[in-house]
Amino acid sequence: MPIRLSSLFLRTLREDPADAEVDSHRLLVRAGYIRKNAPGIFTWLPLGLMVKAKIEKIVREEMANAGAQEVFFPALLPREPYEATGRWEEYGDNLFRLQDRKKADYLLAPTHEEVFTLLVKDLYTSYKDLPLCIYQIQNKYRDEARPRAGLLRGREFVMKDAYSFDVSDEGLAASYQAQRDAYERIFQRLGVEYAVVKADAGAMGGSKSEEFLNPSEIGEDTFVRSPGGFAANVEAVRFAVAADVDGSKNPAAETHPSPNTPTIATLVDYSNQAHPRASGPWSAADTLKNVVLALTSPEGKRELVVVGVPGDREVDQKRAEAWFGPNEVEAATEADFAKFPQLVKGYIGPVQAGAQFLGEKAASGIRYLLDPRIARGSAWITGANVDQHHVWNLTYGRDFEADGIADIAEIRAGDPAPDGSGPLELARGIEIGHVFQLGRKYAEALDLKVLDENGKLVTVTMGSYGIGVTRLVAVIAEANNDTNGLIWPEAVAPADVHIIAAGKDEEPFLAAEKLAAEAEALGLSAMLDDRQKVSPGVKFADAELIGVPWIIICGRGVADGEVELWNRRSGERVQVKLESAVAQLMAARS
Repeated sequence: MPIRLSSLFLRTLREDPADAEVDSHRLLVRAGYIRKNAPGIFTWLPLGLMVKAKIEKIVREEMANAGAQEVFFPALLPREPYEATGRWEEYGDNLFRLQDRKKADYLLAPTHEEVFTLLVKDLYTSYKDLPLCIYQIQNKYRDEARPRAGLLRGREFVMKDAYSFDVSDEGLAASYQAQRDAYERIFQRLGVEYAVVKADAGAMGGSKSEEFLNPSEIGEDTFVRSPGGFAANVEAVRFAVAADVDGSKNPAAETHPSPNTPTIATLVDYSNQAHPRASGPWSAADTLKNVVLALTSPEGKRELVVVGVPGDREVDQKRAEAWFGPNEVEAATEADFAKFPQLVKGYIGPVQAGAQFLGEKAASGIRYLLDPRIARGSAWITGANVDQHHVWNLTYGRDFEADGIADIAEIRAGDPAPDGSGPLELARGIEIGHVFQLGRKYAEALDLKVLDENGKLVTVTMGSYGIGVTRLVAVIAEANNDTNGLIWPEAVAPADVHIIAAGKDEEPFLAAEKLAAEAEALGLSAMLDDRQKVSPGVKFADAELIGVPWIIICGRGVADGEVELWNRRSGERVQVKLESAVAQLMAARS
């Protein structure tokens, strides 16, 4: 049966929603696919469900091809499994927590590793039962602080999450590759551009993690790639510690007044005026910036650390969160500084951070960490831990030490790739899939063991594989539109052809009915605009907005046995014979 616009639960809008930031949000609301209930929470309307169902169908087919079986868990889950793995606390404020009438703790699941693990533990006991891969397509919930961009960052969303279970690491590697390959097939069938990048495992844990990113200017993730094939999101990039340099000829460190120089820019200007050097002007790259960060653990414990980075670099918040996770990371507040008066804002150096400086040892107890670019033997201009004073030629390894490294400085285009494969290029992307080799983290926490072929209990090793289904709806819409509306790829469009009866006479309506029936009989899904007393202009505007990629217009030409075939993607519009219109459509689609 065709989708009849005369009875479809649909109301298109001519004006953009006031809170729409991106094209996908604007057009999905205007075209009647979704409606907002609250920030980050949407109702799915019939057209939206049609597109989502087609994406899910492709996902299910490729999961089956990869040997995975479908299950379905509740979204409301008890606290205990998540407490056993530590994620009840690790997820922090992102987790929706609630209590039942008996005051028992529950959560709305952000992911389902724990209950998948417990299900397999409940049913399987032998290596003969493995390998196993099971998955679900289910609603997930995360209390996003700033839900934005419609479906791209919501508080409720649909995700496909699969989990593999193997006896050996070799088995896990094979399961991981099977899922990774399935993801590539899924995105290729959907017509979605993607890049596979090394990723940080974050709260999920595990030994290996890769993200599938859709390159997009509106993406929240920044990733890097090199001509030689290196690709990673910025959180996962790790640079080697710089090789030692010969600092034996460095001048002695000297502390001097540096009035009104609390910033790197003012310090560089002052250095060139008051302490010029023969080898050329000082620059920000010659300075050591000491950034004070506050780390808050999932249990609420707060700790300050000081990180020394080259003065021409800023700290990247996402890289800092990945490095110090699962702690929350923020800049130290005035209250933090008040507790440590030896930290002189604008003039902080290594000494008060717990490192040795000029033979002294600080009493603050604050860890001092260094960017790996800071080579032992290199000399710097940095704070002297005295108001309005800096020190010149402070040499790492001679004058001060550090408690470790922190690779959290920003990455710039042109930086060398960590694997030596060339200069890095920066790009933005939207995460559409993520695969993890979880290893034994969850199996150990929840005691998932099976008997091996020697009758010995061994801990199962796991993989986790997620695809954002509802996010994909937005990603596809974002990449497939023009100024007039959506233009869906054929694989996910709500219908294969949109047939319009235009005009007041009966003939166009009869012709449209005939074409719709013919299309359906040949296996095409048809959307039929059979609305009476609606002008052709409105029907054409709605067709462009809704975005079915092929449109047939039955108008005045029907009297001469002709209709118009409109390729929405190319914009080409041609007159074809009524009796051959569907045949020509099918030929054009193939």
